[in-house]
Amino acid sequence: MRNRIGILISLFLLASAVWGQQQPASSASPSTQPSMPGMDMSGHDMSGMQMKDMPMGPEKDSDASAHAMHSMEGHMDMGPHMKMTALRPAKPSDAARAKEVAEAARKASEKYLDYHVALNEGYKIFHPEVPQKMYHFTNYGYAMEAAFRFNPEHPTSLLYEKHGDDYKLIGVMYTAPKRLGEDELDERIPLSVARWHEHVNFCAAPAGRKGEYLNPHPQFGLRGSITTQEACDAAGGTFHPVIFNWMVHVYPFEKDQASIWSVDRQHGDAD
Repeated sequence: MRNRIGILISLFLLASAVWGQQQPASSASPSTQPSMPGMDMSGHDMSGMQMKDMPMGPEKDSDASAHAMHSMEGHMDMGPHMKMTALRPAKPSDAARAKEVAEAARKASEKYLDYHVALNEGYKIFHPEVPQKMYHFTNYGYAMEAAFRFNPEHPTSLLYEKHGDDYKLIGVMYTAPKRLGEDELDERIPLSVARWHEHVNFCAAPAGRKGEYLNPHPQFGLRGSITTQEACDAAGGTFHPVIFNWMVHVYPFEKDQASIWSVDRQHGDAD
C-alpha cells in the first residue's frame, strides 16, 4: 500500500487509511498535504507517474506547490493540456437527469454553507496557505467511491471562494476514473448538458530542473510548451498522456441550467 501511495495514479479518486489519519488540512504544512483534488491514488488506472514528477510533493517547497495551483487557475490558457468531452445532441431524458443531479448536489452541499461543518465531517482543504481563486475541500472517501459508482449526493470536492477569513460555497466537483469512456460518463451526467474535462500531455521536468515549473514560460508542466512524447523525451522529461481523472464542476446554487453547468466558468476555475 505504501508503494502505491508513492505513485500518482489518474485524477480524481484517492483515499485510504493513510489520508484518514492525516492532521486537518487547515493546520497541515505543504509537505503533508494529500494529492491534488482529482488525483487517483486508489490503486486503479495506475499510470506509473511518481509524486516526484509533479511540481509539488513531499520534497517540494511552498513555491512549487503554489505553482501547481496557479498552473490550473485558468484552463483557457492550458490549450493542449486540457481535454473536454464533446457536447452531444440532447436525448429526451437528459434535461431531467441533469436536473436531478443538480438538485442532489444542492441538497448535499447546503449543509456545508458553513465551511466548518465540512471540516468537521472529514473534508480537507487543499493547500489553504496558497492563495487560490477557488479552494477544493475534498472528501477522499467519496473520491474512492467515485472510482466504482456515481453518487450525486457524494461530491468528491466542495468548491469555495475565500472572503477574508471566511469561505463561500459556490459549487461541487464530481470525479470519474480516467478509464471511463464518454458513454460511461454520459451515464453519470448527460453529455448534452455537462462537459467533463481531464488534464493531458503533461511533461514532468527531469531531476534538478523542477524549479522551471515556476518560469513565466515553462517547458514543463500543465502550462508548458511541451505537449508531445517526442518533445518531452528530447528535453529529458517524463511524459504522461493523462495525469488526473475526469472531473466536472457543478454550480447548483445558480438559477438556470446554463449557469449551473457553465463550461466557461469551469474553464476559469482552478482544479
